[in-house]
Amino acid sequence: MNTYIGIDLGTSSVKLLLVTADGTIVKSAVKDYPIYYPQSGWSEQNPEDWLNATLQGMNELLQGQDRSAVKGVSFGGQMHGLVVLDKNDAVIRPAILWNDGRTETQTQYLNTVMGKKALSNYTANIAFAGFTAPKILWVRENEPENFAKIDKMMLPKDYLAYKLTGVLSTDYSDASGTLLLDVKNKRWSKELCDFCGVETRWLPTLFESYQPIGKIRAQYGLPNAVAVAGAGDNAAAAIGTGTIENGACNISLGTSGTVFIAQDEFSVDEHNALHSFAHANGKHHLMGCILSAASCNKWWLEDILQTNDYSAEQDGLDELLGKNEVFFLPYLMGERSPHNDVNAKGCFIGLRPDTTRKQMTLAVMEGVAFALRDCMEVAKKSGLQIDKAKICGGGAKSRIWKKIVANVFGIPISTPVTEEGPAYGAAILAMVGANEHASVYDAAKRCVKEKDTVYTDAVLTERYERKYRYFQRLYPAVKAIFSDK
Repeated sequence: MNTYIGIDLGTSSVKLLLVTADGTIVKSAVKDYPIYYPQSGWSEQNPEDWLNATLQGMNELLQGQDRSAVKGVSFGGQMHGLVVLDKNDAVIRPAILWNDGRTETQTQYLNTVMGKKALSNYTANIAFAGFTAPKILWVRENEPENFAKIDKMMLPKDYLAYKLTGVLSTDYSDASGTLLLDVKNKRWSKELCDFCGVETRWLPTLFESYQPIGKIRAQYGLPNAVAVAGAGDNAAAAIGTGTIENGACNISLGTSGTVFIAQDEFSVDEHNALHSFAHANGKHHLMGCILSAASCNKWWLEDILQTNDYSAEQDGLDELLGKNEVFFLPYLMGERSPHNDVNAKGCFIGLRPDTTRKQMTLAVMEGVAFALRDCMEVAKKSGLQIDKAKICGGGAKSRIWKKIVANVFGIPISTPVTEEGPAYGAAILAMVGANEHASVYDAAKRCVKEKDTVYTDAVLTERYERKYRYFQRLYPAVKAIFSDK
């Protein structure tokens, strides 16, 4: 029986799945690694930690399994991170992550000096602080000695692929988030590379997400496995939830949160509040991304309330739905879509002497849902009509949170049977690259099934519509305070 490995290189851990050709999960493994915060708003990791954790996880995953039956390995991974190697393939400096906020100056420089219109023409996107290009400029300006050593430049999951295969590769979905890719024409943008001082020889070869890039090196004990390019985490998660047809929508409640809308044709949001990226199925998607989603809930419960009992904290919240007077702005790491504001901060608003713990817990969950709704509103203004959505990510394991999202958005929300997100999508891409299935569509149809659907409640949807209109007024009201240093 053929098996496939999907690897999800997340922000806090790597997850590996061993999956059969019909989508059945045989085994899983998770390995954690640290995040470093050298300064306030900075976020870094050591790529060697990713590799060591992945190899440990792979050994655990394959213990007692037939290693010769593994026919393909593929990757989903945290996007936008800057990994730079020297001519000896040594890591030059820690990877600067997607949620790092140090590049305010460089982001503004790109958006004003090159200009948003030119950026959109060249790459289909404007500069956001999380993107890779501003990080490159930051290193060039602040660490010229490190910039001078660069021989290879890649994204986080592509570091794993390089170490496992010796092939420097990336896929179009992940490359879309670098601000170095001409997304429409699927090629590196000479204009952006020149502007950022990037030599194109440093950059990986571009592949579709489902294309094989090479064989796994013999030392890793997978004699029959081909490595497949893989995808950025959100595109991989969309494959894992079957979000591939034109207009299909996936909402992710992971560390960050996304609204992902699959499109057959390339398009750009006229205000560039949404990202216009390539999809892992060979086509395109629009995506809004908020930097803090389930991470807000983790911060509130574990760091502030000092509890790991998520279920107990959510008991009794149903009776408060739509009635909460407390609001939460979930901008713990600044915000990307639609505000593009690295200075934004998290806030509780509406506290009174009788405010309860449960109200504040609910406000955190509602605030994330409202922020995601902000992204959906941009899509609606672009003429897109979304009638239903899938949901994935750690936050999607919460029944009450799915109910909140469904009623804040006013649409039914479905959960797939397999809630493994990017790792499962990566396994599906591995199947296609190894010729187990003829296409991404065929593979997803075979593997992805829905488990349950949360439908809207008319009364609750109306209440949340009023609450959301109030929420929309909060960020503009406090924006000036964030930037007043």
